[in-house]
Amino acid sequence: MAVGLSILSFTACQQSQNAQSAHNDTTQQAQDSTAAVAEPVTADTSAASVLQTVMSAPEKVKAGKPILLKFTVNNPSDKEQEFCKWHTPFEQRFMNSFFEVTDSKGEAVQYKGVMAKRVTPPPADAYIKVAAKGNVSAEIDLLTGYNITHPGTYKVVYQGEGVSGLTKVNEVTVVVE
Repeated sequence: MAVGLSILSFTACQQSQNAQSAHNDTTQQAQDSTAAVAEPVTADTSAASVLQTVMSAPEKVKAGKPILLKFTVNNPSDKEQEFCKWHTPFEQRFMNSFFEVTDSKGEAVQYKGVMAKRVTPPPADAYIKVAAKGNVSAEIDLLTGYNITHPGTYKVVYQGEGVSGLTKVNEVTVVVE
C-alpha cells in the first residue's frame, strides 16, 4: 500500500500539469472555432522537460560543516515554463528523499528527513514559473537530509523527476574531509 501511494505521489505534479494543459488547449481550440481545419488537441507533456537543471556544490567540505547544494533551473526556450517544486530544493527543506547520495564504495547514504504524503492534484502554489530565457535557484544543506558523517567522496544524483518533471539534471561529487 505504501509503495502504491509513493508511486501515485511521484506522478501527481506531472499528471496534474498535463491535464491542466490539455484543458487549456481544448478551451483555446473551442475559442478558435473559425479556423478552417481543426488541429488535434494534445497535452503539452514537454513543458518541464524543456527546462535544464544544474546542481553545484563545493568540491571539498570539512566534516560536520554544511554541504550547500545549489539547484538552478534554466529555461532556454522563448516561452515561460513551469515545474512542480515538490521533491526539489525549492521546498526549502527535505520533505522526501529526492537525491540518491552514495559514498565512494557505491553504498547509499541513509536519508534522515521526513517522508511527506501529498494531496493530489497539487495546488497552484506547488508550481514555480521560469521566465523565458530565465532561471531560478534554490540551495539546500545536504546534511539536513542525509547522514553524511564520515570523510570520503560522495556522489549526489537527483531522483525527483517523477514528481517535478525536471529530467535534465547533472550529478555532483563532494569530498568531505
